[in-house]
Amino acid sequence: MSTSAPLYCTADRTEGAVPLLTKKDFQSSQEVKWCPGCGAYGILSQVQKVLPRLGIPREKTVFVSGIGCSSRFPYYLNTYVVHGIHGRAPAIAMGVKCARPDLSVWVVSGDGDGLSIGTNHLIHALRRNLDINILLLNNQIYGMTKGQYSPTSEFGKKTKSSPLGSIEQPIHPIEIALAAEATFVARAVVADLAHLGTVIEAAARHKGSSFVEIRLNCVVFNDSVLQSFSDASRRSDSWIYLEQGKPVRFGAHGNKGIVVKGMEPEVAVVGENGVREEDLLVHDATGASSAQAYLLAGLREPVYPTAIGIFRQVERPTYDTLLMSQIDGAVAKSGRGELAKLLNAGTTWDVD
Repeated sequence: MSTSAPLYCTADRTEGAVPLLTKKDFQSSQEVKWCPGCGAYGILSQVQKVLPRLGIPREKTVFVSGIGCSSRFPYYLNTYVVHGIHGRAPAIAMGVKCARPDLSVWVVSGDGDGLSIGTNHLIHALRRNLDINILLLNNQIYGMTKGQYSPTSEFGKKTKSSPLGSIEQPIHPIEIALAAEATFVARAVVADLAHLGTVIEAAARHKGSSFVEIRLNCVVFNDSVLQSFSDASRRSDSWIYLEQGKPVRFGAHGNKGIVVKGMEPEVAVVGENGVREEDLLVHDATGASSAQAYLLAGLREPVYPTAIGIFRQVERPTYDTLLMSQIDGAVAKSGRGELAKLLNAGTTWDVD
């Protein structure tokens, strides 16, 4: 049945009710221009599916990006958007959120944009616990500039800018976010879009800084970077799905898991060498300490499987809420003030 009247999320059409939106409502008229087969298409689709479920109007949603393949993202969303300069998307997003705390603010960045020139801005946005959502698309290469090694490229990576192999150790995004004490830290992969959508929605509903590293390959310059996950025969032994309150386990039959001896994680098989189900590490993203999250983030191939899911999810007052509280308190105490008086207050100088 069709109708010309808008549908609403609330039972009655009271003032302020939010129109019931769909994925199509968040699709812009712009032609999507990524390389054929790029995982960014799947990420965009999942974001467009998640947004209507949040019940936030399009005019209350803002996407901010910097420079790079991932930073074309805002063009394809029918919301307010800001296509900023290289690495500065978190700083722009902070300004938007502080000026308009009522808005839902997102940042879309890449490993080159967010973890090279933009590292400083990313860290400070996360440590302040600004209520914004940051999606970092990590393909471990500079794609837009045609295949140079990036801050997340593995040691020894041979590219156009490192023909003999990179001699730099890579930055690991999850550890960076944990070190900045982001209150929501997660990882997802384009090879599992359903899981990706679940993680993005959880990040969007979190009150505080949310950081999601999304692993994808560059089909032109770094196609093998997700081979262990794309290859179904290797997937179950190469990746761990983190589930709150459940043992950290993996394998085709779920019989492999992680145990911790001393401070070191070890891969174990339940039923072998005396290992019991209760010996496996139990995932807790909400604990007072982030030590377990660091341990899980440090699991890397080929010694360990790679963990995906939510590493950290805790509550803490947000920067924008505290800022508004300070402003309201100052206004209540002293009034709104006058700019002319402020500029002429205190010590002044006459410069000839």
